[in-house]
Amino acid sequence: MRRTPPKLVVRQQQLPTTPKKFPPNLNNPSLPPTPTAQIKAMSPENPANFWGDTPEEEYYASQGVRNSKSYFDSPHGRLFTQSFLPLDPTRPVKGSVFMTHGYGSDTSWMFQKFCISYAAWGYAVFAADMLGHGRSDGIRCYMGDLPKVAAASLAFFRSARVSEEYKDLPAFLVGESMGGLATLLMYFQSEKDLWTGIIFSAPLFVIPESMMPSKVHLFAYGMLFGLADTWAAMPDNKMVGKAIKDPEKLKVIASNPMRYTGKPRVGTMRELLRQTEYAQNNFDKVTIPFFTAHGTSDGLAEWSGSQMLYDKASSEDKTLKLYEGMYHSLIQGEPDENANLVLADMRAWIDERVERYGKKN
Repeated sequence: MRRTPPKLVVRQQQLPTTPKKFPPNLNNPSLPPTPTAQIKAMSPENPANFWGDTPEEEYYASQGVRNSKSYFDSPHGRLFTQSFLPLDPTRPVKGSVFMTHGYGSDTSWMFQKFCISYAAWGYAVFAADMLGHGRSDGIRCYMGDLPKVAAASLAFFRSARVSEEYKDLPAFLVGESMGGLATLLMYFQSEKDLWTGIIFSAPLFVIPESMMPSKVHLFAYGMLFGLADTWAAMPDNKMVGKAIKDPEKLKVIASNPMRYTGKPRVGTMRELLRQTEYAQNNFDKVTIPFFTAHGTSDGLAEWSGSQMLYDKASSEDKTLKLYEGMYHSLIQGEPDENANLVLADMRAWIDERVERYGKKN
């Protein structure tokens, strides 16, 4: 029986809004071309930027940040990466933040709302398309070895974290949805004291019953000795609709030209079952300060996973926020007043940890 979570007292914080105009393609010619199998053709119905036709540099400047894009050669494949920094180069950076998106997503679309918000608060933000996502290497949305996927992103994050500019500043991992599960694996793979804290947004630690893959199907495909591992053959159960509450934002997210729209792959679902079980069995090994946020109406990742992490973790500094009635995508998919509430709570938490723990020893 599902437990009824406590209601959360709602606070509101007004954040800048962005235009809701979606124009033709503004593809960046300075970047290497994206494989045609990887993205759909862009059009007025499928724009290049979620914010509309404002040129990139102008848009980022209007949000108080500057953006750069590059590629990183990890031990497991090439990653497309982005950084988001405070616009004013004379403004002291509070710390570094390393963000990981969720299943089927990437860093070039609405996930940037995460990145832009933290950079505008004074943090240096680094994000990478996970292997199998966006413009990074790999079979689209094939997560047959999630620890390897996590290790690839961790290699990029570590390189920035230990750079001369940021090595003495507090450093935080941030993970959303399946990216939260990957972030936990990164933490387990990291050397002690590399990170100051972790922020989870609707982490996938417990798969809802309605989203569980059929054991009969997995067994049958398993009889093919791995030949079916990359097959996109598992039911998708309308995942996007279960993640996004705001219907206008659902339209924007659904129009992401790099979003994976195929069925889940056999090996991906098998791996998610294995790694969520691994996470649950190792929550007690978590000793780092963390903040985990979850909506009580999340249809893709059970809120009980965040509750379980909070209950079992050995961390002395841990925070759980359950948001009554919110869906899976807390930042990109909720109405503005809800998303702003979650962002305000995240900002309060991370700013307090910077003050509390200061520079890395």
